[in-house]
Amino acid sequence: MNRKPSQQAVLLLAHGTPETVEQIPEYLLNVTGGRPIPQEVIDEIKHRYSLIAHSPLTEITQQQGKLVEAEMAASGKQVPVYVAMRNWAPYIADVVRQMRADGIESAAVLCLAPQNSRTSVGLYRRAVESDSLRIDFTEAWAGHPLLIEAFAERLRPAWTKLSDEVGAPVPVLFTAHSVPCRTIQAPANSKDGQGGDPYAVEAKRTAALVAASVPGIPHWYFAFQSQGASGGNWIGPTVESTLESLAASGVKTLMLQPIGFLCDHVEILYDVDILFRETAAKLGMRLERPESLNDSVTLARAIADLARSGLARLRSQ
Repeated sequence: MNRKPSQQAVLLLAHGTPETVEQIPEYLLNVTGGRPIPQEVIDEIKHRYSLIAHSPLTEITQQQGKLVEAEMAASGKQVPVYVAMRNWAPYIADVVRQMRADGIESAAVLCLAPQNSRTSVGLYRRAVESDSLRIDFTEAWAGHPLLIEAFAERLRPAWTKLSDEVGAPVPVLFTAHSVPCRTIQAPANSKDGQGGDPYAVEAKRTAALVAASVPGIPHWYFAFQSQGASGGNWIGPTVESTLESLAASGVKTLMLQPIGFLCDHVEILYDVDILFRETAAKLGMRLERPESLNDSVTLARAIADLARSGLARLRSQ
């Protein structure tokens, strides 16, 4: 996209994903910061990617950027929207250099992970901070009303359809990506004075708000998915253990909605659509999920609203 010089812009940050299975070892080294990864872990991740053929995260995120740009324009604010990835191309450093070449002096920056973990989201912030670019960084937006409505818009029709098919309201299991226990633990005298990391609380808050927006759900549950294969303990409960508990309690049909992800990628297309469905089937359960947010205009409106606030703060400085 050709861009005209502009003083302000919006920058959306996401995790990134390789284009091919062959690129996975290099990609994983980016994720771990260069720490070596056991070969069996690399082989397993290659296997997962091969089963879904391709992770569309980058393409969908680029599409989300265009939708946000359109929302900004519709409100009378012509602002370019850039997209950058932390662990793969287009890399954050490269995009920031391009922004400066395009005449951008300041940017409202949002990480497309609504629930804030100071360690993980903090990595995005450190990656984008630059002496040459003034930024306003939105650290968390787990409870933004339009984000909640975007998830609810996807959940309502899918949940209603499934409940009608089985003749009774079905429970819902909300999920978010797990993180290492060390990520969310902090001593009471931590330097920032905030104690433990807010991620787990914010993820459950999003789930509670979405559940409240879909009247009729009889019961809802929460689990952390996609625990890593190495690096110590990860927070739970896991989806697998939760499915076992629900099956033991007599649940036969379940709707699962990931509320920590904003688009399709391997943690949805493999972990949910293949692994968790197979696990549920072995337990005698039917598991379905709503469509991911992907091209949700309501999501774009949420991001545009946050971006406008960030740009206003930059202008007031």
